[in-house]
Amino acid sequence: MYTVYHNPRCKKSRAGLQYVKEKGLDHQVREYLKEPLTVEELGKLLMKLHMKPMDLIRTQEAYYKKELKGLNLNDEEWTREMVENPKLIRRPIVEGKYKAVVGDPVENIDNL
Repeated sequence: MYTVYHNPRCKKSRAGLQYVKEKGLDHQVREYLKEPLTVEELGKLLMKLHMKPMDLIRTQEAYYKKELKGLNLNDEEWTREMVENPKLIRRPIVEGKYKAVVGDPVENIDNL
């Protein structure tokens, strides 16, 4: 069972979810804007992604540009920013039991 962290308003996220469906993967969808991640959940997800928090930040978001750009935050602070402002999280993320990938481009999902 895979979990797709999804924002239905995002074109890339919709494409990733469609790709999962076309591949016939058993999955559940978590709309992380409606059901935000906790600090602990995001930490586990980052471990499965093999990414640092800053690598998962959407730097094109208006909030990032206005409030965060140029700040020298540590990993814990970046994680907290993403939990408090989930629009900052790159999408879609597809999580398996031991590994996760950012599904942009959608072919990354094949790495699961």
